[in-house]
Amino acid sequence: MISCVSIIKLKLYQTSLVRKSQTAASAVDNKQAMEGQDNQGRSSKDLRVIQSVVLICCIFIASQLPFLVYSTVRLIEPEIDVTGDLRFLFFVFTGISRTCSYLNASVNIFVYYNYNSKYRSTFLSMLKVKLRANK
Repeated sequence: MISCVSIIKLKLYQTSLVRKSQTAASAVDNKQAMEGQDNQGRSSKDLRVIQSVVLICCIFIASQLPFLVYSTVRLIEPEIDVTGDLRFLFFVFTGISRTCSYLNASVNIFVYYNYNSKYRSTFLSMLKVKLRANK
């Protein structure tokens, strides 16, 4: 998963550079092409896309890490099971794993809200409709 995040980040950077070169080639004014870009030629929108994708992937990896560790431990120690001698640990690990999964889903709402204007406008319009219905 970590290698996938690295590859995604690299590909998004490469795509933003290709988009920049195509935009610069068709731009009439060079100042217009450079406006809103960082020192490597990426626009602020491209940087926000890269940030949001990497953040979402990192949150996913962090939330799935307890489950991966728990699954590996169960392979080594088969007594960590519902019917095993270490069933208390099984229930603790299961609870932690579920909590992290729920946190992942909950945090994603705020990440999408922060980085995606279309999601934000749709979310707010749905919230307004819901608030009107409850009055």
